[in-house]
Amino acid sequence: MNTMMVVLLSMLAAGAVFYALVYPYLSGEATAEKRKAALLQSSPQRNAGARTNDIAQRRKQVAESLKEIEQKGKTKKVSLEQRLLQAGLTMTKSQFLIWSAVGGFGLSLFLLFVTGEFLLAGLGLFVGGLGLPRWILSHLKRRRLKKFSLEFPNALDVIIRGVKAGLPLGDCLRIVAAEAVEPVKSEFVQIVEAQTMGLTISEAIERIADRVPVAEARFFSIVISIQQKAGGNLSEALGNLSRVLRDRKKMAAKIQAMSSEAKASASIIAALPFVVAMMVYFTSPRYIELLWLTSTGRVVLFCSAVWMIIGVSVMKKMISFDF
Repeated sequence: MNTMMVVLLSMLAAGAVFYALVYPYLSGEATAEKRKAALLQSSPQRNAGARTNDIAQRRKQVAESLKEIEQKGKTKKVSLEQRLLQAGLTMTKSQFLIWSAVGGFGLSLFLLFVTGEFLLAGLGLFVGGLGLPRWILSHLKRRRLKKFSLEFPNALDVIIRGVKAGLPLGDCLRIVAAEAVEPVKSEFVQIVEAQTMGLTISEAIERIADRVPVAEARFFSIVISIQQKAGGNLSEALGNLSRVLRDRKKMAAKIQAMSSEAKASASIIAALPFVVAMMVYFTSPRYIELLWLTSTGRVVLFCSAVWMIIGVSVMKKMISFDF
């Protein structure tokens, strides 16, 4: 019995040693463990490589989007029709030209009737037909663009809150088109109408930079275009844009405050010749009447007006800042 027990225990011990040492290699468990360890070791590298590839791909898409937008923004000379739209006028090009011709002829006839000088009548025809209408158009355009720049950050805040609340971007644009103040309201109405005609959101928003040529509209178009192509957090991107626009607004107010002294000095210098002329006229009218009663005086007066316009333009250029 003792001999049998020893033999049995020896066989069990040999089987246990065989199972522990040889069986994993025969069953493939050792190979599986090695492959598992290799996979666990290489997975961080693969994840890092995948993240690197995603970042590189997104950067490439952003660069391509910026390049495409820059190519679209180049070239193009602004036509008269676009300037009328930018000024917020509903008249056509032919109507504007007709009114310009009427104004030129009216001013020319008025100067001819008052002075009897054909030279001044020709000058009035030029100023009333070309200069004055273009200046009015530029003034209306600047005033409308300024109103747009002041109101646009509020519209962005409405879009940001809507996106954070879970609304689609198209619905946020419709809310702005319904509730915003002019001229932002009309521009977003055109974006919504372009969407209903079949354009994508990015294509519809790209047109706002043509109708409203300000930095705020271009920034908004670039952000939406990049987000539609490369993805990302839209509310965060628009929030950063809104913060940048408000910082630009603060900087513009600071520049305006710092340049107010120079503007006041320029206004005084520009008004000084007219004030002096009026004072001389009230004190000794016969002395200054020679400027418009004699031909030599008219020439001197005309040359003085030209130099006055040049001086005012130079001073305006010196105190105007781009931001």
